[in-house]
Amino acid sequence: MTASPPCLASRAAMLWRSTRALGLAVIVIALGLGLRFYGRGLGVPAFAVKYGGSVLWATMVYVLLAAFAPRLRPLRVAAIALAIAVVVELVRLVHTPWLDSFRLTLAGALLLGRIFSIWNILAYAVGILLAMEIDRASSCSTS
Repeated sequence: MTASPPCLASRAAMLWRSTRALGLAVIVIALGLGLRFYGRGLGVPAFAVKYGGSVLWATMVYVLLAAFAPRLRPLRVAAIALAIAVVVELVRLVHTPWLDSFRLTLAGALLLGRIFSIWNILAYAVGILLAMEIDRASSCSTS
């Protein structure tokens, strides 16, 4: 028996969405870390590792936003997630000693990245659209 979203009680629906989104976040983070650390060793092409990681990073931004702001409609979550992703990408154009030092750490590389790429923004959009469609398909509301 599979669980279905509670459609009648809005509090229950919000809890369901938050729980589902947190679960997806854990899965997406695990996939992203696995791709980052083991993808090349498993023969995954460099292109797929780089942009697959960007897709998964943006998907993570979406699902975390959905988890912590479950009252927001999927389209609004997507817009905010894309804004965050674009800002993070643009921050890569800013270079200060402390920021560049942080980027050289594992956390800095995973959270902020190192080098600006317009192609990352496209990958982020793909990840966010994917997450939004999963969110819409698994919720009662389609807006």
